[in-house]
Amino acid sequence: MRRVAVEAILPHYRTLSEAQVEEKAHDDVVTVADHLAEEMLEEGLAAIDPSLAIVGEEAAHDDPSILERLSGDCWIIDPLDGTNNFAKGKPPFGIILARASGGVAEAGWLYDPLNDRLCHTEVGQGAYINGEKITARPAGKEMPIAAISMIFLTPEQQELVGRKLAPHYDLVEIPRCAAEQYPRLALGENDVSSFKRTLAWDHAAGVLWLNEAGGKAARLDGSAYRVDEQDKPGLVGASSPVIWDQFVERVLAPE
Repeated sequence: MRRVAVEAILPHYRTLSEAQVEEKAHDDVVTVADHLAEEMLEEGLAAIDPSLAIVGEEAAHDDPSILERLSGDCWIIDPLDGTNNFAKGKPPFGIILARASGGVAEAGWLYDPLNDRLCHTEVGQGAYINGEKITARPAGKEMPIAAISMIFLTPEQQELVGRKLAPHYDLVEIPRCAAEQYPRLALGENDVSSFKRTLAWDHAAGVLWLNEAGGKAARLDGSAYRVDEQDKPGLVGASSPVIWDQFVERVLAPE
């Protein structure tokens, strides 16, 4: 991951030309760095374990049938998470990798190239940052800090946030980078965050890492996150199970 960052990503940071940035969808771009990083990661992971299928974000965008591999044994690649930030020449951005089997993540890595921070985990082995085991901790503020993006919410959902959550939380924006958001939930910067889009390359590694750190990440209905159910809505991550329970109870409380 470090080699890919040095060779494929960082040389393009703040040097991109207009021709090197393409629009994939509304408010969603891809750059030459995304493509190059994914190619290098695919090559490297295939050498590590050629028996695993590979699901890369950009490859799956071009060929949605690749998503069928998520139910088997596979590597999951987000070659440049936070591309919108990267394309604007600002942090945060990162690389996310996960290894999954039968729709369940078994290991994950989230790498921040600018700070050389590697978050990594494996089922049952705890959560680590640059080799040091960590335990998730709340922000410790009078009002818990909730990172909730209004960008992808409908007007009705935005109104619900203002009515149900604003009185109980200090609301802050998300960094638009899962490789940064999950560490914030474990390192005392944010207490809880909700995610509307739950794509495997964004969340497989972070969900596992946060849970292994002693926080909690799960679907809004309490079910475990599966990489092969990325179209299923509703995902909440929190610095502790108690904070997760309180947040979800408020979201689901009847009017």
